Amino acid sequence: MTEIGIRELKNRTSEIVREVREERAEYIITHRGQPVARLVPIVAEDSGQAIEDLELLSREISAQWKSEKSAVELLTEMRR
Repeated sequence: MTEIGIRELKNRTSEIVREVREERAEYIITHRGQPVARLVPIVAEDSGQAIEDLELLSREISAQWKSEKSAVELLTEMRR
């Protein structure tokens, strides 16, 4: 599995996602040299379950969201 730093991931996101989608590539995402996440393709037979899991997670997050601002708004503010 290829390791890739966050900065390189940011600069090559489209290319890397295309490799994951088309070539079934897998990546370990690192921050300051330490592994923090894995980027792997969703297996076709598991994709239905993955979508259900993501929808459940979305409902759980929404039920506990306390801010009047959306996550996108909060992230935009953090990047300023």
